[in-house]
Formats: sequence, structure tokens, C-alpha cells
Amino acid sequence: MKRPDWDTYFMLHSEIAKLRSNCVTRHIGAVIVKDNRQIATGYNGTPSGVKNCFEGGCYRCMARIRGEIKSGEFLERCMCTHAEANAIMQCALFGNAGSTRGASLYSTFAPCLECSKMAVSVGIKRIVVLADYPEDGTQLLSEANIKLVKLNPDLLQPWIAVITKDPETSAKEANTLESY
Repeated sequence: MKRPDWDTYFMLHSEIAKLRSNCVTRHIGAVIVKDNRQIATGYNGTPSGVKNCFEGGCYRCMARIRGEIKSGEFLERCMCTHAEANAIMQCALFGNAGSTRGASLYSTFAPCLECSKMAVSVGIKRIVVLADYPEDGTQLLSEANIKLVKLNPDLLQPWIAVITKDPETSAKEANTLESY
């Protein structure tokens, strides 16, 4: 029986998490994993209790959609919390904060500098991403000896195809997948 490796498995979880994003400009998902067990999930969007970004809750994102500002400009004015930050805050909120030491963070996008600082501070030791971010914290992560792995997005596609099939077909197709 073929199964996805751990990195592919948890990146698929990150892809599912991004479906909850309420940001109008970019959908990002993240999960934190310790000992091959998911301990937190996050996605980007406005904080709980604040009007959703897609409902006008973030003036910066709306200005970006209207073409008034460019990607990367006025980030400090954005009301949306990043997926990685949300996952880290979920650990604190639900008491998993101690378990982040030595954990891995999976994100559909490379973490920005602020999220990289948070990852360093809570003891994340490995970060797996699908895509680069122009304002990422690569240098900081390197200085903190955090391993940054870029996963090939093509590795997820066969498994995404299996997810959408009925259970019997899924099992048969999973058994015929080549090892990734």
C-alpha cells in the first residue's frame, strides 16, 4: 500500500487549512507538527471577532484589490494575521505552547520575517513550504539553525486526485501511485 510521506501528508493538511482563509489577496494555510502529530492549524485572515477581510475588514487588502497599492506595500497596515502566526497563537491559546520546541511548521508559503521571528521564539526547528515569499525570513531562519525545506508542489497533485475519489477507488489508486 502506498501512502504519502510525512512532508506531503502535512502539506496536504496545510492546503486544506488555507480553504478557511478570509483574505481577499492570498490564501495561506499552516500546520504545526510534533512527533508526526498535528498540534495546531492556522490560516490567514482577520482576527476572530473582526469583520472578515472579504467583507471589507482589512482596508489595506481592499486598497490592494482596487489597485491603489502594490503587493508588499504598507504591510504594517494589514489587518490580516498570517497563517503561521495563527497556528503559533493557537498553541498558546490551547496550551500547546511547550510542545512547539523542536516542532515542524508546514506552510503553503514561506513565512515572512515576523512569522519567522515567532517560529524561532517558540522553538520551531524545521519549516516546510511550497512557495517563496519575497519578504521572507530566510536569513534569520538560517542564523537560528532552522532547516527550511521547499517541497515540490507537484508531489501533492496525485494525492489531491485520490482525495476527490470515492473510498474504494481511492484505495485502489493509492496502491498504484509511485513512491514520491
